[in-house]
Amino acid sequence: MIYGIDVSENNGYVDWQRLKETSNLKFAIIRSSFGFSTDSRFLDNIYHALENGFKCGAYHYSYALNSDEAIKEARTMKSIIEKSGVLLELPCFFDIENDSYKAKNGFEYTQENVTNICQAFLDEIKPLNCGVYANLDWLTNYVDWQKLGCSIWSAQYNSSDDFKGYMWQYTDKLHLIGKNFDGNVLYLDEI
Repeated sequence: MIYGIDVSENNGYVDWQRLKETSNLKFAIIRSSFGFSTDSRFLDNIYHALENGFKCGAYHYSYALNSDEAIKEARTMKSIIEKSGVLLELPCFFDIENDSYKAKNGFEYTQENVTNICQAFLDEIKPLNCGVYANLDWLTNYVDWQKLGCSIWSAQYNSSDDFKGYMWQYTDKLHLIGKNFDGNVLYLDEI
């Protein structure tokens, strides 16, 4: 198992050199985008994480209500990553979860709709390697992950992982360098 974090503009400035020097972390999944917007810290985070030897992937937080919107969001993420000029060694992830935006805008909470949204994003983001991030409840009840056939990053804040996909987000309170991060485990022997 390899330990890492995921970060976004919500974490503010990250001192990647200090993080490298004071932790056993080896990778970072960095938010590139959300909806149709760029994460304001993506370029700084990705460049400095890579510069300090972290293996990197990216994630996109989705506000898509249907497959058409998911396709447009995939184009947003793809464009941001292409313009950055970086080579990601870990997958891009499509982050689909419940939020107030979806609830207020008539999101259809069915396995068919959620899976179709994920599939549309995955198809459009190609040739980038992409997986899906969701919490255990959504992976159990809303995402037909077997049909998607991609890497799964599961979130379950617990002492054990009931899903055991590609990667596990086990906490949102990993305290390092004076900040709280989302802590993750990558189920590989090495990267």
